[in-house]
Amino acid sequence: MTNQEVLLTDSTEVDFESIEASSRKARSETIIRLLRYTGLRLLALFLTVAAGVYITVLVANMGGYVDEIRRGQIREGIILEKSVDQQFMQLDQEERNRIIAQEIEIEERQLGLDQPFVIRSFRYLTNALTLNLGFSEQLSSDSGSRRVSNIILERLPSTLVLFGTANLILFFISLFSGLSLSRSYGSFMDKLVLAMAPTSSAPGWFYGLFLILIFAGLLSFLPFGGMVDAPPPDNPFDYGLSLLKHMILPVTATLISSIFLTIYNWRTFFLIYSSEDYVDMAKAKGLTDRMIERRYILRPTMPNIVTSFALMLIVLWTGAIILETVFNWPGAGQLYFAAIGVYDIPVILANTVVYAYLLALTVFLLDFIYALVDPRVRVGEGSKN
Repeated sequence: MTNQEVLLTDSTEVDFESIEASSRKARSETIIRLLRYTGLRLLALFLTVAAGVYITVLVANMGGYVDEIRRGQIREGIILEKSVDQQFMQLDQEERNRIIAQEIEIEERQLGLDQPFVIRSFRYLTNALTLNLGFSEQLSSDSGSRRVSNIILERLPSTLVLFGTANLILFFISLFSGLSLSRSYGSFMDKLVLAMAPTSSAPGWFYGLFLILIFAGLLSFLPFGGMVDAPPPDNPFDYGLSLLKHMILPVTATLISSIFLTIYNWRTFFLIYSSEDYVDMAKAKGLTDRMIERRYILRPTMPNIVTSFALMLIVLWTGAIILETVFNWPGAGQLYFAAIGVYDIPVILANTVVYAYLLALTVFLLDFIYALVDPRVRVGEGSKN
């Protein structure tokens, strides 16, 4: 082997070693960047959740005013209970006042009302963030359990069934209808959807009232509300049919309140991306419309589609408070409404914490999903054009 060949071999080995070292360094920097970004992102989201939950604690308790209501209820309940006790009523007034004050003190200590509200508010916050939800003060599950987790878990399936069905139908109808309208810009259907978009300014329960009046009150085709017939059918098939029958009106109300505006939004997205230069170039190359839509229109809109779908999933867990109340649907929304009505802070906090954690988790995962569906996005570095 000549000297020149030896030098070439050595230089080649050096190049490979330097390339491998650079590659290892780049991987290490990427991992460090991801870990740093993940830690900072999780910390920021946790602080946001904590702030939102603490504000909920203050609002739900009205800055301590609800405690005064509870003290009054405790005092009134004990006095009423003792007023029917004949032995108690035979005691002198001073002794009766002492016994009443003692029982009031015991009851307030059990509820933690003997401590300042500021201290208890942070205890509420700690318990809520650690999902130590405790027991409800006023509400209970159908089985009689006062544990907050049991109450929520009992109501969540009903909400998921109703709003899962409604929002999935809404999502896919809007997606494909918007894509179809983007091909026929200015057509009669396009103008009709544009004209009907303002109908989404009214919430679903507003349309639900008219649907109940027409189809349940006047025509008697469908039930006024509830989840299934009473008593519930024993046969699973009949139970499913009863469930579907009761879902028709609330699902229809949800669709009417959102579908036209959602279709219009997707149609606008698709129109924006279909007017890009690379789409015109694809048409000039002779690619089919289907291929252009799939590669050059749908793919760039994937981040928007993923965001809408993820936020839609969050809505499934919260439901719609007034809509569920109008249709007497036993879900998480109706539970939240009932908890607000009786100042049941543990249940109110539980609903808020579940929503806050799900929203924070969704926002956190969206950053990584964007990086998967859009190669221009690099986690922790923004986007590269």
